[in-house]
Amino acid sequence: AMSLRAVYLLRSAAPGARGGAYVGFTLDPERRLRQHNAGRRRGGARRTSGRGPWEMELYVHGFPSDVAALRFEWAWQHPAASRRLPAVSPRRRREQPIAFALRLLPRLLRAPPWSRLPLRLRWLRPPPDPAPGPAPPPHITVEVDPRGLRPRPPRRKATPPAALATPPGDCSLCGLPCEGPDSAPLRCPRPGCPAVTHALCLAPHFLREEPRELLPLRGACP
Repeated sequence: AMSLRAVYLLRSAAPGARGGAYVGFTLDPERRLRQHNAGRRRGGARRTSGRGPWEMELYVHGFPSDVAALRFEWAWQHPAASRRLPAVSPRRRREQPIAFALRLLPRLLRAPPWSRLPLRLRWLRPPPDPAPGPAPPPHITVEVDPRGLRPRPPRRKATPPAALATPPGDCSLCGLPCEGPDSAPLRCPRPGCPAVTHALCLAPHFLREEPRELLPLRGACP
């Protein structure tokens, strides 16, 4: 299973906190929130120790690697030093830290290289209305779970769909067989469509209108 690489935003619930916020990276949001509220001696961060209680506002996940997630975290923590946010105005005089972090987030999601990644934005509190800043790119999935963090269900071994048990056949684009350990086939998700392709054949087919890009965001079934 793919690791949950999450870049999260905490909101301080302490009286008089004035919108305190903290951005971090974790593989387990529930465990990390407990550490922040337990203090620095139990794994929490220096900046959050003794300043709680903290609530997790949201987290972004779907990063392909730890490096991609950590670079997103760093840019969110240091917007003035990041080359990805050259046009973002600095924090305003009376703007609370949590409001500033929420204003930065949609701009980060629209900045390369993260604007090309299949990221997911998961709200653990009701999202603000109106939203601060532009909407995320349309290919980014927005999830709303105002019930907050809950224990993870036990992992179960995935059962492959019945359709994948049949031989894949030939690639609809190049005509060569879609078989072998290094050529996992891609099938069209529409019911009844017989299209099956190699990933390396489908990517340039989708990128015909964006020849300078490497990762396609969408495309029509061949």
